[in-house]
Amino acid sequence: MTLENIIKEKKGTIVDVRSHEEFMGGHVAGSINIPLQTIPERVEELKDLHSPLILCCASGNRSGQAQHYLSQQGLDCYNGGSWLDVNYYQSK
Repeated sequence: MTLENIIKEKKGTIVDVRSHEEFMGGHVAGSINIPLQTIPERVEELKDLHSPLILCCASGNRSGQAQHYLSQQGLDCYNGGSWLDVNYYQSK
């Protein structure tokens, strides 16, 4: 299944790793905000979410870092890139 289909069919959880301020400025409907710097201390919380995790941020850089770290922790996750792209796929 493609990332686009996972998002469109709401098969996982969308996690926005931008700062709280950035998130409040606009985000994907139904997404949750876990800023990148808090990811290591919130791994257990992330493990309890409906997987796969679709990680997003402003450009895909921070979500890529989060995806790399979380996949090393054994989580099923994808780098969704920009939250605007994820938002677009969800709205299709």
